Order: sequence, then C-alpha cells, then structure tokens
Amino acid sequence: MTKKLRHSNYFLAIVVLGLIISGILILWMASLRIPALEDISERRIEHSTKIYDRTGEVLLYDTSKDTRRSFASLEDISPYATAATLAIEDQNFYSHNGFQWSSFFRAVLVNISTLSFSQGGSTITQQVVKNSILTRDKTPTRKLKELVLAIKLEKVLTKEEILTLYLNEIPYGGNIYGIGEASQRFFSKEALNLTLAESAYLASLPQAPTFYSPYGNNLPALEARKNLVLSEMLANNFISEEEYEKAKEEEVEFKPRFSASTIKAPHFVFFVIDHLTKKYGGEAILESGLKVITTLDYSMQMEAEVLSKKYGEINKEKFNGNNNGMIAIDPKNGDILMMVGSRDYFDQEIDGNFNITTGFRQPGSTFKPFIYATMFKKGYTDQTILYDTPIQFTASCAPDNFTIDDICYSPTNYDNRFRGPMTIRNALAQSVNIPAVQGIYLAGLKESIATAKSMGIETLNDYSRYGLSLVLGGGEVSLLDMTSAYSVFANEGVRNPYNPILLVEDNEGNIVDRRSLSPHRVLSEEVVRLTTDILSDNTARTPGFGPNSALYIPTRPVAVKTGTSNDYRDAWIIGYTPNLTVGAWVGNNDNSPMEKKVSGLVVAPLWREYMEKTLPKFPVENFIPPQKEDLDGLKPILQGDWSTGGVHSILYWVDKNDPRGPIPENPSSDPQFLNWEYGVQSWATINNINIQATTTTHIENQD
Repeated sequence: MTKKLRHSNYFLAIVVLGLIISGILILWMASLRIPALEDISERRIEHSTKIYDRTGEVLLYDTSKDTRRSFASLEDISPYATAATLAIEDQNFYSHNGFQWSSFFRAVLVNISTLSFSQGGSTITQQVVKNSILTRDKTPTRKLKELVLAIKLEKVLTKEEILTLYLNEIPYGGNIYGIGEASQRFFSKEALNLTLAESAYLASLPQAPTFYSPYGNNLPALEARKNLVLSEMLANNFISEEEYEKAKEEEVEFKPRFSASTIKAPHFVFFVIDHLTKKYGGEAILESGLKVITTLDYSMQMEAEVLSKKYGEINKEKFNGNNNGMIAIDPKNGDILMMVGSRDYFDQEIDGNFNITTGFRQPGSTFKPFIYATMFKKGYTDQTILYDTPIQFTASCAPDNFTIDDICYSPTNYDNRFRGPMTIRNALAQSVNIPAVQGIYLAGLKESIATAKSMGIETLNDYSRYGLSLVLGGGEVSLLDMTSAYSVFANEGVRNPYNPILLVEDNEGNIVDRRSLSPHRVLSEEVVRLTTDILSDNTARTPGFGPNSALYIPTRPVAVKTGTSNDYRDAWIIGYTPNLTVGAWVGNNDNSPMEKKVSGLVVAPLWREYMEKTLPKFPVENFIPPQKEDLDGLKPILQGDWSTGGVHSILYWVDKNDPRGPIPENPSSDPQFLNWEYGVQSWATINNINIQATTTTHIENQD
C-alpha cells in the first residue's frame, strides 16, 4: 500500500467517524424535549435542607417550610422590575436566539483555565432551562443540553413568555421564588407597585440570594449591587438621569423576614447557611435535601435569648444601649454553643436581623491581654513596673503636652486618675490604660498583632493603619473572633478554630461532611497560665472594680476582661473557664454613644447572670497556675522594685526587645525615652519622691 493511499484511507476514516459522531449528536439533540409550559410552571423543590441543634432533635430551620410562589403575568409586574432584570441579567435578551456566543466562549475559557465547569455565561433563556428543566449538576454535558434546549425554547415560546417564566421561577433567597412572592415578602406590595429602587434591589438578589440577602451582614454589598443595577438601567436608557438620582437616594424598608414560629436561633441559622453556601453553593442548600447537625446547644441558646431581652430593656433605659449580642464557644474543640446576634431578631427599629457577633466594632480594653501575652513571650514578668502617669506618646510632641489631637497622643484612664508605679499584674487586672500603651510599645506593634492573629483575630492585616492606640481597642474586630481568640487562653494556648457544624448528611443519609478538629499551639503554656492567672485574680482586680463586682463568680474560677470603646459606643466583656468561653457586647447598631459608664456596669451583669445559669452544666475545672518564677538576679524593675538605683521609666533599665539583657548604655536613643522619663520624674516631683533614691521599694505581689 502506497503512502498516498494510506493517507487517503486515514482521511476517509476521519470523515466517516465525524459523520457518525455528528449523526449521534444530531439524534441526541433531537431527543431533547421541552416540557409542557404548565409542567415548567409547576416545578417543585424536591428536597429541602433541614438544620438541627447538636442533639439532632430540635429543628432550627427547614429551608422549604412555607415555600410559596405566586404567578404574576408581565402586565402584573412593574416595568421598572422587568427593566432592572434585563439590565443586570441579559441586556441583549430581545436580540439573541437563546444564548450569546461571546458569553459562552468567555465561560469556556474560564472553565478550561480553572479546570472547572462553574462559569455559566447564561442568558435569561438559559437560566429558565437551568432552573426549570435540567438538574443542577455543573458538567459539560449539562451545559450543552442547556444551550440546545435554550435554542429550542426560543422557538416554542415568545420572548414575553420566557421572561414571564424567568421572573416567576427565579429564587430571591430562602424559600422565596418568583417576583410576585418576593415583592410581597420584602415589601408587602404587589409586583406591579414596585418602585424603581425596590425593583433594583430585587434584581440584585438572584445572582447570590444568600450573600446579598437584606437580612444578612452584607448590606453594603447589596447596596453596591443595587446601584450597579441602576447604573446599567441608565446606561441602557431604561431610566432617565433624574430617575437614577432619585432612586439612589430613596430609602427602602424591608419587612421582617420570619416569625418566631418558623425559625429558632435565627442569627445562628443564617450564619450556618452562609457557611454551607460558601462550601456547597446556594443551590445545594435550597434543593439538595441536606440534614445539618450543628454545634448549637439549644438550652444554652434559649437561656441567652431570655437574658438578652431582659438586659436589653434595662440597658436601653439606664444607659441608652439599645442592643446586645452574646456568643459561647467550647475552647476544647471550637464548637459554637450559643449565638445571639441581637436582643430581638425581629425588631426592625434596632436592625435586629443584623448579627452583631460577626460585625466589626472597636473592642476597647478587651484587646489588652494580647499585648501583655506578647510581653510575657519577650521575657517581661508580671511584676514588671510600668508607670501610670501622664505621658505624651508622640515623640515629636513636647513631653509636657498632654493633649490628644491629630498629631499628639496622650491618653487618660477611664476614671481620670493616675496611680504611679504599677506592676503589669495590677495594671492588667484593673484595666489601667497608660501602662497598656507603654506595653504595646515594649511588646512591639507588629508582634502584638501577630499574637492576636495567631489566636484568631482575622481583621488586623494592615500594620500601617494602627498605632499605640490599638491596645485600647483602636482596631475593629468581631465578637466571634474575640471570643474564639480568648478560647486559646482557656485551652492552655492551643487554638481550635470556631466551628458551627458537627455533621452534614445528604438526602439519602450518606455523611458528606463531618467536623474534624485541627488544634494547633499558638502560645506557650506558661504565657497562657500567667495571663489567665492575672485575669482571674480578684484581689489584683479589687482596687479598680471592688471585691464583689459582676466580674467575680465565687463558685468557679473564671478569668474575665472588660472593654469600653471611644465615646462609650461599645461595652464588651469576655470571660472563660477551661471548658467554656462567653463573650458579650452592648451598644447601638447605628454606632451612637451610650451613657458614660464603665463596661462593668453596662454589660457585665448580663454576662454574669448567664455564666451563673450556664456553668452548672459543666464540670468544675480549675486553671493550672503558672510556675512560680525566681525573680532574684533580674533587674529590680522586673521584680516590682521601682526605686532601687533611682526613679526612672522602664526604658532607662531595659532594651525593649531584650528586657532581661544588659541595661542600655544610651537609653535616650530610644525615641520614647525622653517623654516617658519626663512623665515619671514629674510624678516623683509632685509626690515629693527623691528621684535618686536607692532604697528598695516593692509593690506587693498580689497573687
């Protein structure tokens, strides 16, 4: 056989094979059928996801319970709503034949580059096919079916019928399907009466109903997408410039989503749904029939909800604090046992549906333990002397300039008193500010943030944004992250990331996900034990809070820290035992200030009563005390002796990065030295203390 003949045979074989494949493909395409219109319209959700407490017996939420869809013809839908949908979903709807090549090939390229099939590039017609005819699996075969059926659907139905189907089938979040039902659920009105702004909000939801939900914590993202919809409507001449500007400023009020009879622990439930959505996708949550066993202890949850409402009314009347939030975590495994995101999820006046436990607020002095733990890592002792005196911490400002402005920083204490020399133990236990600011300088800003981050604080990523005021709560964090981070102290320095789910089963009972622990040590046992020993030291705390404050629970060893943000906008408390960590917050969702009271009065009673009611469910477990360190041989300033060798700030005696090393030969080379020294010597002069004193003066170790 000649070479030319072989090539001819190969070519013929390829042609025949191509014809066979083409024939099969044509037959396959011809076999695809469009269901009757009434069958499409009556599509049902086959499987709903059910979310339970940790026992698997208390149903918290059924995603399809009370699912409703009400049909609305195009004549019954506001022209704004149809225009908004076309502008954001499919601007060429009336000109294409079911799909757009440009979008299709863009999606193909993305899928090839990512080795996935998640990109849609779908027209409204394709979305009708996807939502109403095909299964939800994302495969090349299904995508090809979608394309073929979209073309067929365009030949069977008019554009108006397809658009009507889309607007009546599309999910708007949870159990809300179709624009008629969405307009009733969100705005208590017929779809025909939707305003331009309301229409833009509704058109924003289908892309990611859970993420953009007006009842979740992503309201800024929803607002941005609403404005994008309006911009696209303007760009495509659906609305005028005047309508655009008016709609951007229109205040839209969403009606409450649920009643207490349809959902339990709502903030926690939507936290779980958000967690599942990120992992499995929103469609899986709505339709895959998952059974989710969460970590929630429902008895602890009910107790917290009762107390949240009780103290919500008290704090509203006494302190102008309209809202509160609470969270409880098991430090041994990271399980979220309780989550109360507001005193009343259904109270619109306080934005009750917003989950304050995941929102970002300034933590006040609850940030201090991270700073002092970093100091202990560096070699400072709990008896190290820091001075509580007026100090100007901006090196470029005059030492006697005790003002706070955009340049100079000279903070005060909550009671406007100055106590002179203090041990770290007393300064932390009594939550005194000036020593803490010295502490973050000595510990190092980057090192302190690194400690906090290793313990679970996720938001402090840009060092350049923060200064020494971070120790007083200058950054924004969430109650969830803070409570999780304190759980590291409770668990002997071992971090267990927080977790809301124990088990996930599919609709056939197969386990598709199970909690897996990933503990890892982030602090040494000695650093943690020393920090906990201070936070549970009621004797050291007494001068600042009294012997029988709300922080003291005589029946249990409990470590606790309070915090108040600038202008009294936030009151925090986080406390723990070896087997339970509980954090609480009081304030206003609109960030308005409360009455000028310390956190011990505002939020501590709520936390205290909850701890007293909840702790009996847990076995008594004592903290392991720190090993007693022999301080002999250390510098006097590290032993609690502030006068031997003369009265000076700590920078006179230590290199901040090596506190147990040699005394600095030239302490004034430290940029903070002159200002700190001025504060100390001014205090000594006012109190008639000889700054050259050589007698040993100890502050009692209040263990």
